[in-house]
Amino acid sequence: MRFTVLIPARLASTRLPNKPLADIAGLPMVVRVAQAARRSRAHRVVVAADDPAIVSACQAHGTDALLTRADHPSGSDRLAEACTLLDLPDDECVVNVQGDEPMVAPAMVDACAALLAERPDCVMSTVAHAIDDLAEFTNPNVVKVVLDAQGRALYFSRAPIAWWRDGFAGGIARLPQPAPLRHVGLYGYRAGFLRRFPTLAQAPLELTEALEQLRVLWHGERIAVHVSSQRPGPGVDTPEDLARVRALFTPTA
Repeated sequence: MRFTVLIPARLASTRLPNKPLADIAGLPMVVRVAQAARRSRAHRVVVAADDPAIVSACQAHGTDALLTRADHPSGSDRLAEACTLLDLPDDECVVNVQGDEPMVAPAMVDACAALLAERPDCVMSTVAHAIDDLAEFTNPNVVKVVLDAQGRALYFSRAPIAWWRDGFAGGIARLPQPAPLRHVGLYGYRAGFLRRFPTLAQAPLELTEALEQLRVLWHGERIAVHVSSQRPGPGVDTPEDLARVRALFTPTA
């Protein structure tokens, strides 16, 4: 199984300025992400950056990086340009690892790539895990997903799904059964579809939920979902998240 990991990195961040360059145990966060991704079976790991400062920081620490346009509206658009710059063939598997996930599990990256290779009926793959915490289930920042009988995504939502008929009668006091699924923001694509994705019209549901993956479903394409028994490591969106990861992080280099 041959696949490439692409890591989109954008310097501007409203909640955490210069986030990709934030120091974690002596290295920029985006370099830590790339190090974790290299522990997967990927044959190549490349950072797709919007600013020369990120490219320079990566190259200074032995991490492959390329400069993309600064005006991309989303990470998917940035990765589409990266596919073109790298001249990846249409059938190449690309796994998108977010640039703020320095503790991404290499096994999840491998599972995402392997699932896409096994599912020619799907243009994308992603990962989910069972929710065991009621606060997580009701949190709109935690994206949920429901699946069909073949393990493909039916819908993604910030709302608590699936929801039992009488769920509102006594308030949200417990989790439904079977356990709901939390979506993990790790994606596998074939390079040809990734290049096509930015040309697809945005979906009304995508705009409502602020979830880009709903565009794929709205256009009739399918996303295969690997249900993992393991939870992902914490990501970094805020200064508080960064402090938490710094406290947990064990340097490997």
